Amino acid sequence: MKKKKAQIVKDYLDYFFPNPTPPLYHLNPFTLLIAVLLSAQCTDKKVNEITPILFAKAKDPQEMANLSYEEILSIIKPCGLSPTKAKAIKALSKKLIEEFGGEVPKTLKELESLAGVGHKTASCVLIQAFNIPAFPVDTHIHRCAKRFGLSSGKSVEKTEEDLKKLFKKEDWSKLHLQIIYYARAFCKAKGHQIENCPICLELTELKSKSKKL
Repeated sequence: MKKKKAQIVKDYLDYFFPNPTPPLYHLNPFTLLIAVLLSAQCTDKKVNEITPILFAKAKDPQEMANLSYEEILSIIKPCGLSPTKAKAIKALSKKLIEEFGGEVPKTLKELESLAGVGHKTASCVLIQAFNIPAFPVDTHIHRCAKRFGLSSGKSVEKTEEDLKKLFKKEDWSKLHLQIIYYARAFCKAKGHQIENCPICLELTELKSKSKKL
């Protein structure tokens, strides 16, 4: 049943969002890393208003390391948790220079060793900067996977594990973006109405039919 649900989900996502593009403004792997870090507890819209200003001053680790903590903080202040993020940006820029030759690493373990970079951020960088398959799970994906009956929803780690089993590896990166866009458009956290959510509506009808059989 889960495989059937997964196929229905994929068909709808391909219909509504056939060619999803990364929502965060960036110039290179480093600026993408910074943008994703800033997006924690902050809207993509707000991040995209701030990053062009920040990246005009610093678009690589060396330039960012040359900025003072206060300079970084003053620019990213509109983002949530800005003091913590400013410290992380300063620290990870320094570490990239000292340990990675000024380059953003291409493995989860190395990315997660950087200040302020968790599993989701590292996964986003892998797929969007380097086209390496990963399936980052944010609150939108976690919510939808549970509503669609694709995962128990007990933790983001379990959701990621379940989704990776249900979908082909080559589809992970695209699906990650598709589910986020679908969630924002049709499957919102608040005020969700099944009749206005095509996937939830079809899956509810499918469940109802299977019960009758």
